[in-house]
Parts: sequence; C-alpha cells; structure tokens
Amino acid sequence: MKNTIVHPQDPYLHYVQAELLVWLLKVKKPPGILSRVSHGVQGKINSWIPEKVHRAITLAIENMVKAVLTGSGWILPKVQDLISLKEREGRVRNRIKWYRNTASAEGAVTGAGGILLGLADFPAFLTIKMKMLFDIAALYGVDAKDYQERLFLLYLFQLSFSSQKRRNELIGLIENWDSFREDLPKDLGKFDWKTFQLDYRDYIDLAKLAQLVPIIGAPVGAIANYKLTEQLGEYAMNAYRLRLLGSGSGI
Repeated sequence: MKNTIVHPQDPYLHYVQAELLVWLLKVKKPPGILSRVSHGVQGKINSWIPEKVHRAITLAIENMVKAVLTGSGWILPKVQDLISLKEREGRVRNRIKWYRNTASAEGAVTGAGGILLGLADFPAFLTIKMKMLFDIAALYGVDAKDYQERLFLLYLFQLSFSSQKRRNELIGLIENWDSFREDLPKDLGKFDWKTFQLDYRDYIDLAKLAQLVPIIGAPVGAIANYKLTEQLGEYAMNAYRLRLLGSGSGI
C-alpha cells in the first residue's frame, strides 16, 4: 500500500473520499424494521431445514475458511509498481468484475442442478469469494502471507455478510485496525468461529435458499451470486481505502 501515489489535489482522491464517506454512513446506520423482521424470518426458516443440512454447511464453511488461513497457494504477489490510486483501483475493479461474472456463472449451473448441486454451491461460492479477497489484498499491496492480514480478511468477510447490528459492531474494528491487530487471537482455535459461521449463514440463506427450487434455481443462483460478489468487492475496496488513506484523509 506504500507504493500507491496519492496526491492531495488529485480529483480521483476526492471521488474516493466521497464514495468512502457514503459507504461508512451505510455501514453505520442503525438496524431498520426490515432488518429485524428479516432476522426473525431467518430464524423460522432455519428451524425448517434438517439439522444434518445445517451441520454439513457449517462444516464446509469452517473447513474452507481455515484452509484460506493456512494455505499459501491462493496468494498472488503484491503489486510493487509505484502507481496512482486510480490505476491501482482500476486493476481491483477488473478483478472484481471477473470474479463477479465467474460467481454468477457458477450460481446458474448449480441452481439448474436441483437440490444436490444447489447445496454444492455453498462451498464453491465461498471459495470464489475468498479467492477474490486474496487478489484484492495483493492488488492493494498487502502481504496476505501475514497471519494478521488473513484475519483482516476474515473480519472483512464477516462485515460484508452480517446483519446491520453486527456491522455496527465490526466497522470500528476495521477503522482502527492498526490498534486492534495487537490484540488479535494468536491461535486459530481462539477465533470466534461460531459467530462467523452464523453471521454468514444467516445473511446468505435468504438470498440463496430459492436457488434450491427447480426451474427458478438457475436465474436466482446467477443473480444472487452476482450481487453478493459485487457487494463483497465494494466492502473490500472501501476497507482497504480506510487503511490506505488513514484518519487524516478527510473522512
């Protein structure tokens, strides 16, 4: 991130600051009635799903996320070029677009395959989203081999796919990462996996359950994956902007 050229009078910097401010206001807004109702509906739907399905999805999520933290094959080299913020973010947007289209195609295929392929979409889609985060980190010049940076990706992922109430709790952590990172869990076993899994599942279940329905599964899967991937890309860009520009950037 130190290799990014940021000129105080750059028109693009002003655009980034304005976009970042709008994003922060959205993330920090209080939970609305719709959010509270959706949470209640989610609880009802969860009670209808067989426990063995819950266990399978939970295990897939936990194993996949742990693989992200311990694996190194997904990590791209950092972008070392001394380039402008606009050029760097142009590269980031291109990667988000590629992953968004890939996720949409994957959702259409698994959605067209009925319940069995629909369930297979959960780990496959999770892999796509995590890989995108690793790529975005590298494009912003972040060394994702660092254990703390991998935890940052977890908290960023959680921020993107959680209730509004939970987002209110997590955004302060993202804004003050340099202070918080010193208190990070030193052991993966101490990370709050249960909350992470529940936040993720409760958020995406409403968007993804219709993917299991015959006939409409394919278009629903394509649209849901498209929008969820795009949202994660938006959250990732703004989270790294916060770290790049810092509290003294006028935000």
